[in-house]
Amino acid sequence: MDITQNIKKEKVEVKEIDVKKIASKAIEIVALLILSAIFIFPFVWMLSTSVKNPQEMMQLPPTIIPKETVLENYSAAWNSGPFFRYLLNSIFVTGSILIIQFVVMVPAAYAFSKIKFKGEKILFGILLVGLMIPPQVTFLPVYMMMSKLGLINTYVPLIIPFMTTSFGIFLLRQNFMQISDEIIEAAKLDGASDLKIMFRIMVPMAKPAVITFILFNFIYHWNNYFWPLVMTNTDAIRTLPIGVALLKSSEGITAWNVIMAGNIILILPIILVYIFANKKVKEAFMYSGIK
Repeated sequence: MDITQNIKKEKVEVKEIDVKKIASKAIEIVALLILSAIFIFPFVWMLSTSVKNPQEMMQLPPTIIPKETVLENYSAAWNSGPFFRYLLNSIFVTGSILIIQFVVMVPAAYAFSKIKFKGEKILFGILLVGLMIPPQVTFLPVYMMMSKLGLINTYVPLIIPFMTTSFGIFLLRQNFMQISDEIIEAAKLDGASDLKIMFRIMVPMAKPAVITFILFNFIYHWNNYFWPLVMTNTDAIRTLPIGVALLKSSEGITAWNVIMAGNIILILPIILVYIFANKKVKEAFMYSGIK
């Protein structure tokens, strides 16, 4: 009898544990679905509005799935101004910033992590202070300097102030510090220069951090509205966020379908870059043996 009762108790306990696991998993899935819906809904609404006609756009209650798909909203947004020029400017400015930052960031992070030199702690402290200063604080002195040099409405003030990044150097430095010094010493014994060690050994081993930083930095500078707005006032130099913002004044406050179409054009490169970078980050983690 005792054995039978014990078996029954164990079965009851197992069932209770299974019920708790199922309930916990169900709550987790529901929570994830709710959070996903909160983040995805604005994009769905933007895409839906971008293909609506003016009448359906103002309809109450609003519809998620348009009754009629109006792709002409995209051509209206594209033809409302020199959008192709805005796109080329955004590609050139963002690409130049990322390339220059990478060239500056890697040697700086390598020096702070693997080379001992006089004043290292002071310089690193100044670097950390730079993390706390937003660009909006420095735009006025930078604007005055660029204005005196006659560089307003050129690519220079859109690129040069961002040629280095405190956060990027700090992030890469922390990753470089995790790499064993024996690897560097072995490379030097084989005759490798510091330049070769940085870009052939350190960067591949810190690939997840590098790709992640490039992804977030790309998103920031591609969407940057404030700085180009301050430093430019002609269409020849303006970037895509400025062009999208001008849709409101050119098309009118009620043409939200055209404005949303412009926003889809703006975020499409970000989505493509994210898809590409997401795959590369996974490959980088597999390469480095991190699971």
